Amino acid sequence: MTNTTARYLYLVRHGEASADGAALTGNGRRQAVLLGERLRSAPLSVIHHGPLPRAEETARLIGAQLDGVPLRRSDAAGDYVPHLPAKEELPADSADALLAFLAGASEEERERGPVLAREAIAEFTGPVDGEHPRHELVVTHNFLIGWLVRAALDAPEWRWMGLNHGNAALTVLRYAPGRPSSVLLHNDMRHLPAELRWTGFPPEFHI
Repeated sequence: MTNTTARYLYLVRHGEASADGAALTGNGRRQAVLLGERLRSAPLSVIHHGPLPRAEETARLIGAQLDGVPLRRSDAAGDYVPHLPAKEELPADSADALLAFLAGASEEERERGPVLAREAIAEFTGPVDGEHPRHELVVTHNFLIGWLVRAALDAPEWRWMGLNHGNAALTVLRYAPGRPSSVLLHNDMRHLPAELRWTGFPPEFHI
């Protein structure tokens, strides 16, 4: 019989990116390095990252602060719309606004996004085989973090919307055998100085 043990999933949105998303800004690079320094005490076994340059660069800068933690590219850690709800799934008072937000999604995004979202659940969540807890980092994008947090809380599939994440902020999920999944930490920015916090949010969200 195979033993199972807890998985700790560390979720990070990439650092602040240039307007075209092609690279990190100077601030974004600083954010990534500071997060890597914070994670030195975490027993990470792997850094997964999405295929886009801003996620890959963030992962590489974090990894440079750690001791030999391998980087693995994963399409499931990419930037995509994980679920496109029907109007009847949504609260009546906000359905039109939420659907308008999603209206710009291309046909390819509508088809490929939910497939990748299912792959992300299969690849990154749940307890793991073995006797020792596993700690994994996923450097990804806002939508996937919202998708995985809402899944950890057994919230409706549409509820990935409204769960926003700052650049280089840290969320930690725990999946333990025989227990419900839990959110240990969400959108934590304590490793960032004040001027580097809350990037990725509109000004009215800054606290």
